[in-house]
Amino acid sequence: MTSPVSASGPEGAYERLHPKVRRWIRDQGWEELREVQAQAIGAVLGSDGDVLIAASTAAGKTEAAFLPVLTAVAERTAPGFSVLYVSPLKALINDQFRRLGELCESMEISVVKWHGDASQADKKRARAKPAGVALITPESIEAMFVRRPGDVGRLLADADFIVIDELHSFLQGPRGLHVASLLRRIDALSKRPARRIGLSATIGDLEQARAWLRPSDPERVHVLHPPSDAPELQLQIRGYVEPPEVVDPDHAEGAEQALADAEAEVGPKRIALDLICDHIFEHLRGANNLAFGGSRRTVESAADRLRRRSEKRNVPNEFFPHHGSLSKVLREELEERLKDGKLPTTAVCTSTLELGVDIGSVKSVAQIGSPRSLASLRQRLGRTGRRRGTPAVLRIYVREPDIERKSGILDRLRPNTVRSVAVVRLLLKGFVEEAGASPETASTLIHQLLSVITERGGIKAKPLFDLLCGPGPFARIGSAEFAMLLRHLGSEDVGFLEQAPDGTLMLARNGENIVRSRNFFAVFESADEWRLTVGGRTLGTLPITHPVHKEGLVVFAGRRWIVQDIDEQRMTLHVASHPGGVVPRFESSASEPAHDRLIAEMRKVYLSTDVPPYLDAGGRKLLADGRKTFRDLDLGRQFVVEEDRDIHVFLWKGSAATATFSAALAMRGVRAQMHDLGVTTSEVELDELRAALQKMSQARLDPGEIAGFVANIKGGKFKEQVPDRLARDLWASNNIALVAVVAPMAATLLG
Repeated sequence: MTSPVSASGPEGAYERLHPKVRRWIRDQGWEELREVQAQAIGAVLGSDGDVLIAASTAAGKTEAAFLPVLTAVAERTAPGFSVLYVSPLKALINDQFRRLGELCESMEISVVKWHGDASQADKKRARAKPAGVALITPESIEAMFVRRPGDVGRLLADADFIVIDELHSFLQGPRGLHVASLLRRIDALSKRPARRIGLSATIGDLEQARAWLRPSDPERVHVLHPPSDAPELQLQIRGYVEPPEVVDPDHAEGAEQALADAEAEVGPKRIALDLICDHIFEHLRGANNLAFGGSRRTVESAADRLRRRSEKRNVPNEFFPHHGSLSKVLREELEERLKDGKLPTTAVCTSTLELGVDIGSVKSVAQIGSPRSLASLRQRLGRTGRRRGTPAVLRIYVREPDIERKSGILDRLRPNTVRSVAVVRLLLKGFVEEAGASPETASTLIHQLLSVITERGGIKAKPLFDLLCGPGPFARIGSAEFAMLLRHLGSEDVGFLEQAPDGTLMLARNGENIVRSRNFFAVFESADEWRLTVGGRTLGTLPITHPVHKEGLVVFAGRRWIVQDIDEQRMTLHVASHPGGVVPRFESSASEPAHDRLIAEMRKVYLSTDVPPYLDAGGRKLLADGRKTFRDLDLGRQFVVEEDRDIHVFLWKGSAATATFSAALAMRGVRAQMHDLGVTTSEVELDELRAALQKMSQARLDPGEIAGFVANIKGGKFKEQVPDRLARDLWASNNIALVAVVAPMAATLLG
């Protein structure tokens, strides 16, 4: 249900606030409340339900939550924190501490930062006399449960409100599972569960978010989703073609030589990234900007080129890298420089500056490489145009390989350019992907049951199941699967649990060692990189998120490889060279899946004839080239195209569906390599492929059958301790819908 604005309008909402809150608003010089703030006041103070505030970046969501929340708790005298604010980032907590400090001080409401880097003295005082607002990370809540089980109820159980910021970041993945479980455990301690308020600017499925926020009763969640007052958007897609024979589009080690070549006007050695950095240097200098580079390697390579250009021009460097491998000190210095605004600064970054850390408003956002996620792009774009009357500025720099006589169909289709246009189309339509299933479910459950056993000093299986499972993050784990997991964790091979004669579950030696580790509190890890080896020699690493299988094909370093064996424990693919046909020059990122809607929109772009005005001359030519190839191959009507020793199968589905189809094809003896537009089979006759498709179109595929065939379906910190059967059961359960579309897809391909 959507809560209406108070009948008396914003003025009426203002009158409902506590007098000290109203005085603070006047002191800020506000002329009026924003619409979302007026709505939130009505929803929080006029009901006893939960609230989801889904509003654009810079719409005033923090104040929308805290103005009524602080009004509601202003006269509270009971001990314990009255409000918990849960954030995914320490830096965001520090920002909110500064934003809320003056208001809370004027109301005589205490507020404390609670994370690993926060003042120990402040936390000690808050433990002794808990009250007011605690701004806290999930890991610090976990540490309370594990290290101070006697205090956790006194500190957290009587909270009136729990505010979850950046809610979209918790809708999938291990951290989201973790937070949802912690909220369930806090509720179990409480006589009256705290009301929950979620904040986000990028939610693709509001019903999904409601169900996450209150799994036991989504209907009690009021959704506030006012019309966006997004600023004018100025954007450009710039297209660049790599010179011949370039295999590495980042050419990180060659940055110094590339600049020397450029200065000597040696044209052929300059790669596309050099030209992109020329444009960034000329157009972003003098203001605050964010330039997202995707990988750390791209970030470092671009930042190095930009720094050298500054040195060559004898001007102060304004371009600095920002990614997770840099020290916290360097990252924070750059964030503070951006926020201070006294010196023009461009951060060349990965996704580390995507979430809402306060760095002020930047003039523009640049994206090196074609985007793949609408949610990420919208979050990034929300950093610019935050001041009233200023436009949001977005530049997308697309790199495509040089086309020569031996270039293949996939390169000729210019998919990076077409995907960029498709992304912009969906961006303008307001589309955001919904959250997908999390392969880390079982791993996170292991983490949580270890935590609960430590907190309680031992617990029997039935109350442990009742506490953790049911509606919420582990809803797919039934009592039988839970018992299977407990038996596995108690086995000699794992040694995490042991059971007393009365049935009480306790930690065994390995479990105790895990919980004692300083790294226990966090459930998330860095993105998985798989090592590729051939004949005992390591080729390098590759990020892979989709399921893989033996006899599957992967592209690495400009060559095609066949997977001969998979070592999941060591995250290693043992491969052999495959003599396939024409290999795409630059493989799409395997670390960021593409949604069905995005790939479908790419097909619409190919079929269209319009030339978007935001394309530069290079982008217009690349789009025209891609569309010509699409028409020449008649891909509007046919889905299977032969090329050399390859057969391209154009599925026009997202990464998840394509991976499932590829596995089903491999089960029928047809090797295939995934890409954005479908799959490519190699050294397979067309009749053989059609025979496999015929079988697939007629068979009712069993999800469990595919789950038993693929690998890389486990995820999370404790994936090695997850029983294979449980992992495969969960994968099958999560992918029933995907498996169901394999037969119709095969039938469509047969025509």
